Amino acid sequence: MIVEDKTLQMYKELTETPGVPGHERQVREVMRKYIEPYADEVTTDNLGSLLARKGDKGPKIMVAGHLDEVGFMVTMITDKGFLKFQPLGGWWEQVMLAQRVSIQTRNGVIEGVIGSVPPHILSPEARKKPVEIKDMFIDIGASSKEQAEEYGVRPGDTVVPICPFTVMTNPKIMMAKAWDNRVGIALAIQTLEQLQNVSHPNTVYGVGTVQEEVGLRGAQTSVFAVNPDIAFAVDVGIAGDTPGVKEGDAMSKIGEGPQVLLYDASMVGHPGLRKLVVETAEEMGIPFQYDVMARGGTDAGRMHLNGKGVPSIVIGIATRYIHSHAAILHRDDIDNAVRLITETIKKLDEDTVAKIKRGEY
Repeated sequence: MIVEDKTLQMYKELTETPGVPGHERQVREVMRKYIEPYADEVTTDNLGSLLARKGDKGPKIMVAGHLDEVGFMVTMITDKGFLKFQPLGGWWEQVMLAQRVSIQTRNGVIEGVIGSVPPHILSPEARKKPVEIKDMFIDIGASSKEQAEEYGVRPGDTVVPICPFTVMTNPKIMMAKAWDNRVGIALAIQTLEQLQNVSHPNTVYGVGTVQEEVGLRGAQTSVFAVNPDIAFAVDVGIAGDTPGVKEGDAMSKIGEGPQVLLYDASMVGHPGLRKLVVETAEEMGIPFQYDVMARGGTDAGRMHLNGKGVPSIVIGIATRYIHSHAAILHRDDIDNAVRLITETIKKLDEDTVAKIKRGEY
């Protein structure tokens, strides 16, 4: 796929680069390449989260997405050359069988497929039951353990889905693996880009955290390093506009604006900060959607607990089919999220931040 739009090229590189929890180095370098031109300083913490600072005066504002994606890790090679694996992040067994994957080995990347049994030889009872992950395997075309090792495979190698970045027939709709949460990384980059040559009364940090999918771990170390006054977690949200999703379980639709998350299982959004975000959206004519997430959390779950507490909010992008091989979202939602975050940041001066912290906004 030839990409001429530089923003689409960034999306392509971010989503196609492998980076499961604990192995985010390659994605971090892509983020560094795109965010460095807009930052005064780029550093990493000791777990590997990237911190890009713009400015050095006023309240510190943290805009954080997570670098990692859901994937797998090779745990053993069978005598016949098949790979057993452990999920990294939350997977539903029903979306996994017969899907192509790539394995990052010492000899380079090799491809395989999560094996499945043909329906012709399955009993009626077996057809109705999802296969448990512990019973799955990856076929890389090796005939023995020794041959798999010759290919470079070892326990501990990481595995990610294969899904090329694709602009769909409707050019506003984009499909890729790892939108969760490379779209958050893109939002952090684009926010710093939009603040170039713009006066803002604060210091802004665009952050790429590590290991969100296995426990919000990078958020805990990076928020300590930044010590922000205000924090935005930018992440995917669940789209409720497809068959099979009940309206009460997911309220958002793709293309109708970024999500302002009221609460999730890890945090209740700060009411004063939410009020400012909503006022900004209404003032600027930026579409948005309220949403909630009864199960699951975001990096804000760690960020808001730093020190004496950090007023925090989640800005989400409604996304179809998250935690699978291919997810779909709408480009307008990304653009509007960047506008919303950027315009809100411009209002976060010393007085406004102080009022939010005191519960007076």
